[in-house]
Amino acid sequence: MGRAGKMLLGFWSLFLLLGFAVALSLEPDPRGFGTHQRLGLPPCSFRTLFNVPCPSCGMTTSFSNFMRGRIIEAARANLAGLLLAVACAVQIPWCWLSIYSGRLWWVSRPDVGLICLLLMLCAVSALQWVTRLIV
Repeated sequence: MGRAGKMLLGFWSLFLLLGFAVALSLEPDPRGFGTHQRLGLPPCSFRTLFNVPCPSCGMTTSFSNFMRGRIIEAARANLAGLLLAVACAVQIPWCWLSIYSGRLWWVSRPDVGLICLLLMLCAVSALQWVTRLIV
């Protein structure tokens, strides 16, 4: 891995740390969604227009709960959000191990790994969304 690759991994890990710092600074909304509004963002347009949650409703709340060690609450807010938070948390030490070793640690095909992760997150998000719409 060249210098540019190492710099990219370093910046990516710092970006992830910044995201976790923001999540930690936000008190999770007790409703299980809406925590993003504490950043000055508007309410979910999908929920406002159609009066049903969108597939990503509760994602910020999930991250905020994850940062406080409230794993059950994080899963209730958005299971895909919890899985994404775990995936992001694992990437931070992975980035630094990869920088230190000079190669992508335990990953031979990052493109395949990323596609698998995204498909899994989309499937979990869609399944949870459909479940919330039915129940």
